[in-house]
Amino acid sequence: MSTDAKGQGAVALRFEPDLSTKQKKGAHKPLFAEVFTQKSVKAKANTHIHLLVNPFSGKKKGKDIGEQVKLQLEKEGKNVDIYFSDYSGHLIEIAQGIDASADDIFAVVGGDGSLSEVITGRMKAHPNGGGVFALIPAGTGNSMAHDLRLNSTEQAVQCIIRGARQNLDLAKVEMVSGLPGSENGQTVRYSHNLVTWGLGVDSTIKAEKMRWMGPMRYDVGILMAIMANNRRQATLTIDDIQMEDDYTLFLIQNSQTGGSMLPLAPGASLDDGMMDIGILKKMTRRDVLKAFGMLKKEGRHVFHPRVDYHRFKTLSITTPAPAAINVDGENIGSTPLSMEVLPGAVQICVPPSE
Repeated sequence: MSTDAKGQGAVALRFEPDLSTKQKKGAHKPLFAEVFTQKSVKAKANTHIHLLVNPFSGKKKGKDIGEQVKLQLEKEGKNVDIYFSDYSGHLIEIAQGIDASADDIFAVVGGDGSLSEVITGRMKAHPNGGGVFALIPAGTGNSMAHDLRLNSTEQAVQCIIRGARQNLDLAKVEMVSGLPGSENGQTVRYSHNLVTWGLGVDSTIKAEKMRWMGPMRYDVGILMAIMANNRRQATLTIDDIQMEDDYTLFLIQNSQTGGSMLPLAPGASLDDGMMDIGILKKMTRRDVLKAFGMLKKEGRHVFHPRVDYHRFKTLSITTPAPAAINVDGENIGSTPLSMEVLPGAVQICVPPSE
């Protein structure tokens, strides 16, 4: 990461427009990166699967889906141990305590947050990485499932049995445990999906109070946060380059999608050894509404004049007062925060190459 000609900060990445698309909101759709930059590898023979289930995910159908998946896997001759979580963070404890062989698969029934907990548990048990994970989508947002091209329970099960494997980067996230006002020491999470600060976290905190609305709550939450237009000051350090200003939002991504299938990071790849950050600078309500409209129109927000886009290996955020942090869809921490990308730390099950 280099500084600009005036030495005022990191040089933003530039996107090429997809000229084959029509202009919407004043911009073409950007050319998206490949979700994976490396070729998939053939799955090794495996008979033992640890199935970790969040019964509260999505519309609280996790338990039924988990039991259905267990039966399907056992019909295929797999040995399945099933575990159910009882509270937020429980999957971390369960995953960390499992005695597993190197070739065992950790399959997760839930959403992005559930997969994050299981990966975090295994990484705490084995900090040098390794391990194979699978996702059976049963969450509300299912952003990672979207990027992995997983559309159903049956397809996800087949990925475990006959699918391929891809390397998956993680980010080691160190931060204060608990939201502002409820801080409780330090914590570490291993993120596979996204980390957000600013308006995005404000919106998800509001959305959590409207779970009855389903995925639509994300749109309602962000509109409420836009109207509030709170002032947010932060010092952002990207690969040792420090920037201090008022900001609207940081979208820190490993995957391309987030929230209710929003194309937050068109340039992100899951295995390129880097993470991406979209920086929404200080904006008026009108600017934020325009940027959000461009985002929903297939990631066109990267062309907004108040949006910068960077790629990094290390990152930190400090703020004058503790500010909320969302990791993989869960509002669980506060600043100060530091991140380090761990290239190809684990493997993930994906559909076979066509």
